[in-house]
Amino acid sequence: MRVLQGGTGFSKITGMMRWIPPFAAMAAMGLALATPLAAGAQEMTALGTFGKWVAYTYTDKGKPVCYMAAKPDKSEGSYKARGEVQLLVTHRPAEKAFDVLSVVAGYQYKPDSDVTLAAGGQTFTLFTNADRAWARDSKTDSAVVQQLIKSSTAVIKGTSSRNTPTTDTVSLTGFSAAYKAIGDTCKKP
Repeated sequence: MRVLQGGTGFSKITGMMRWIPPFAAMAAMGLALATPLAAGAQEMTALGTFGKWVAYTYTDKGKPVCYMAAKPDKSEGSYKARGEVQLLVTHRPAEKAFDVLSVVAGYQYKPDSDVTLAAGGQTFTLFTNADRAWARDSKTDSAVVQQLIKSSTAVIKGTSSRNTPTTDTVSLTGFSAAYKAIGDTCKKP
């Protein structure tokens, strides 16, 4: 599978357009961004902290965007250094993109590798590009999000470009409340 990302935050994936948060890795939970938002985006506003999750909104070219993010409670792997790791869910009503799930690994994934996300006894396979992982389509995004709502933890397993396996465990405490907050702010049509 090939992914071509442009400056708009969209990626062409097997003939489908999927939104990918262009700044997702920059969002430090509870803190202001260290660098500016994407061109045309305005200042980010926190919708609230819900357990381990923080929900945000901002406008991009006058249109609302909402997302929620959490960092792992536990990260395992034999690595010397690793950047910030996050699990995110994003809504972009103007593009009719809802429940877009993504993982920021804190390292470059092994090329053409997959990531697994397990929650509540179900395992989902995500594709990778650089330091990010996503569900392959919107149907999978929705299925993962619905499973996360019903679960207490998510376990994400990936492999770095240096062939180092990692396992990240993310608490889902507050996930449902954060999801409601982004849904109330960025409503489905």
